[in-house]
Amino acid sequence: MIYEDQVFLERQFPGLSGFPGLPGLPQFPGQPGPPPSSQAPTAPPPAFIPQQQSASPFAVDPGAISFCLFRNTFIWLNNGARFWYYPIFVGPRSVAGFRWNGRFWTIFGIDTRQINSFSCF
Repeated sequence: MIYEDQVFLERQFPGLSGFPGLPGLPQFPGQPGPPPSSQAPTAPPPAFIPQQQSASPFAVDPGAISFCLFRNTFIWLNNGARFWYYPIFVGPRSVAGFRWNGRFWTIFGIDTRQINSFSCF
């Protein structure tokens, strides 16, 4: 079964026909309806790294991170990784968007259970 968030991403990025199998992209059901924009940001993220506020021992709530849609968001993962992110889609247990790799934005999806904390700007 192909889930709605995968279908949306395949429609927005037709060159990525094998998108659901890419590493880092969770395969969970999505919410209906496409976001208003699926373009990567045209500018780099802020030049600073914010201080991590409080971490939660529980999974990040998709409702909370949905307030960061289409905004520069700094994410700390449970494994210690941290990076700037630009979310464009939030599903029940996943977030899709663009991750800053230090030079440009790349498409990236993550399971919300892997996110320790986040802060959007």
